[in-house]
Amino acid sequence: MNVVIAIDSFKGSLSSLQAGNAVKDAVLRLNNDAKVTIKPLADGGEGTVDALSSGFNSEVIEITVKGPLLDPVTAKYCILKDTNTAVIEMAAASGITLISASERNPLYTTTYGVGELIKDAINRGVRRFIVGIGGSATNDGGTGMLTALGYQFLDGNGNPIALGAKGLADLCSIKTDNVVPELKDCYFRVACDVSNPLCGENGCSAIYGPQKGATPEMIADMDKWLGNYSEISKTVSPKADKSYPGAGAAGGLGFAFITFTNSKLESGINIILQETKLEDVIKDADVVVTGEGRLDSQTVMGKAPIGVAKLGKKYGKKVIAFSGCVTDDAEICNEHGIDAFFPILRGISTLDEALATERAYKNLSATAYQVFRLIIGETK
Repeated sequence: MNVVIAIDSFKGSLSSLQAGNAVKDAVLRLNNDAKVTIKPLADGGEGTVDALSSGFNSEVIEITVKGPLLDPVTAKYCILKDTNTAVIEMAAASGITLISASERNPLYTTTYGVGELIKDAINRGVRRFIVGIGGSATNDGGTGMLTALGYQFLDGNGNPIALGAKGLADLCSIKTDNVVPELKDCYFRVACDVSNPLCGENGCSAIYGPQKGATPEMIADMDKWLGNYSEISKTVSPKADKSYPGAGAAGGLGFAFITFTNSKLESGINIILQETKLEDVIKDADVVVTGEGRLDSQTVMGKAPIGVAKLGKKYGKKVIAFSGCVTDDAEICNEHGIDAFFPILRGISTLDEALATERAYKNLSATAYQVFRLIIGETK
């Protein structure tokens, strides 16, 4: 029996690796000779650094960078040693969870700390990057990140503009004289699962600005400023395209990457599946196991379990999924490669009780044990 396990984290409860081990324990209880391979999983968003650092030959780096409002924060990223690739989550430096609801104001929040993370990795010899850009608190078009990497965004008097979206109101020119020289040798795979342009009614200001604290007046101003920024960007980069799908991701950070760096915006789960080489082990599997904390109709919209299921079905494998809970509309997952799914809650409990790591681990392992009794039988 050959079982491949690639489960996304149960957010707030189990890491991807912990969830994988819970299922592995169940399989080995039934058949100690089974081959069980765990591939930590993420979709390029929160948890990607933890997933890849725990499952591979890696080094976790922690440094102090400027947070969304320039207060110092401790942010971590990891370097995958086998490929000398840095894995960075922009939310670690510029995420919305780093500031309170009352502090959210995209006029002042900045991506500067993201640039500091990239620069630190460059100084350690890294030239290949995976960057997850979900969960931002910012709407600065990525100018903060680029400033940390040496780009100069100047006003009409030749002075640096302020960090945050508000500074874009004064932008008149961009200089590249002081850009980190090694940046031209770097390649960025950017995990981006939205297709919003930079500006307009579907742009970052209009769609994501409100959750970051923007008022209608701010949204109108920021949209205008970002449009001007995109035009000025054309003077230093022919790649500047405010309509590019994903340019509006993370408050315009997607635009910054495609315009000023050698990068590609890609599906987060596709990046992770390729980096983990999951397909190589699925080819020989008898059963593929996936899952996440909550299975619902949104799972089929590019989330990690469906990415795993598609790979499984490519090779005609049975795919089962476990989750903390499922919704009434989760059956759509059956149409996208998951043959059967199983919620792990085994009795009435409070949410805090259900999320407790020890209980969730036991619940998942116990549920997997019962499912695999049907698949491989109980070893006497």
